[in-house]
Amino acid sequence: MRSLRARLLVVWALALACACAVGFLLVQLYGQSADAQLARAEAAAGRACERIGDSYAYYTTGWTPHLPVAEDSSLRADLTTLVVLALAGTSGTDGGIYQSDSGTSASLAYASPRHAAEPEGEEHDRIAALNEAAAQSGQPEADRVGSGANTVLLHACPLHGPLPGATAWVSVRVAAIAGSSDLQAGVAVLLGLVLVLAGSLGWLGLTWGRHVRRIETALAAADGGELPPLTPTGEAELDRIVTALNTAGTRLAEAHRQSDALSARVAAAERLAALGRVAAGVAHEIRNPIAAMRLRAENALAGDDARRRSALDAILQQIFRLDHLIGELLTMTQRREPQPQQVDLTVFLATVSADHRQDRVSLVVDAPPALPAMLDPALLRRTLDALLDNAVRHTPDGGTVTLRASRVRDAVRIEVADTGPGIPENLRKTLFEPFVTGRADGTGLGLAIARELADAQGAHLTLERADGGAVFRLEVPCPVS
Repeated sequence: MRSLRARLLVVWALALACACAVGFLLVQLYGQSADAQLARAEAAAGRACERIGDSYAYYTTGWTPHLPVAEDSSLRADLTTLVVLALAGTSGTDGGIYQSDSGTSASLAYASPRHAAEPEGEEHDRIAALNEAAAQSGQPEADRVGSGANTVLLHACPLHGPLPGATAWVSVRVAAIAGSSDLQAGVAVLLGLVLVLAGSLGWLGLTWGRHVRRIETALAAADGGELPPLTPTGEAELDRIVTALNTAGTRLAEAHRQSDALSARVAAAERLAALGRVAAGVAHEIRNPIAAMRLRAENALAGDDARRRSALDAILQQIFRLDHLIGELLTMTQRREPQPQQVDLTVFLATVSADHRQDRVSLVVDAPPALPAMLDPALLRRTLDALLDNAVRHTPDGGTVTLRASRVRDAVRIEVADTGPGIPENLRKTLFEPFVTGRADGTGLGLAIARELADAQGAHLTLERADGGAVFRLEVPCPVS
């Protein structure tokens, strides 16, 4: 995971998970507090109902009712006082006494610190039903009306005494847990912070991605091997990288300038050195024929007609040698643009090898039956002539010169291999330079001319093997049509 955007997404996911975990724990704690508060309220309702029962039992000891209880206002007032005293010290608690007899129920007493009249509606019906259930079962009964902060706990218990079907009931309203609104606000703020965090991380990822793409585009558009100047992004961390890249670009540009200057000096030195070698070679190659012609001319002047004729023949031979040398030098210096055309390379190589056949050396062509290629036959012919002349000269009697051809990707590969002694170690590095030869009677221009002709075609000429016979490889660009 190396993307900044992916890492920011992971950070946001972790923050969201932490926020959810904290919110869940807060809600759980709130729920447990509410349950505990309800449990305490239920216990308090049960104790209040028991106190009413105890007070009622004390009050009715030794008493026998005479009038219908519902019509005895004095009794109702005493029972109300009894309930008030039993509920004294409690908060949010209502209570009263019911009598259920012969399928009817009536409220004998009611006391409330908050309300002057008894509850009505659903709560009244639930209280009446709960008292009837307690009177019938003879056991305490409990019920719950509403939920959350509006929960009302109802508790009814049978009263033992002279009044048949008498029950006491208590209603406890559960107050909202302190801090519930703060909890809801805190959870909302927590969710909002997570959303803000997500937005901030997303904006950070987009901003950094845009800056990085701009830097990448600027670097990709640069050419010449130099780093372009980059503008600051406004991000401290990225700007440190931008500053480092700009500094590196300045140093690289300076290094390129120094390298170009050094390359120019080296090239000039190499040109002068090459010119010196060529001049020395030309001077050496010309001096020998001139010295021979001078000697022949001096002998001719001092001799008879036969000696003069012999001298003139020798002078003509030296002039032909000089003309051949000048022609080779012109071949090296005069280039022309390639003029490619479609040829069958196998047939072409057979024709070239036929012109070099002789009795003392065998020439073999190793190529596919048909190898079409788009190339300049004239330039290729002159290149192969130079390579074959060199191979034939260095192959002993009875040896073999092999001309191989094959296609390699978008080029044709031609190899000239001989069975001669190979290339001496001291000549391998300078083999393609002018006037480098291992033969006393050679000019040392054949391979140099072959290299120049190969370069003119965009081809690549190399020495592939130097021991146990030389192998020269020529790769000529030739896309598959």
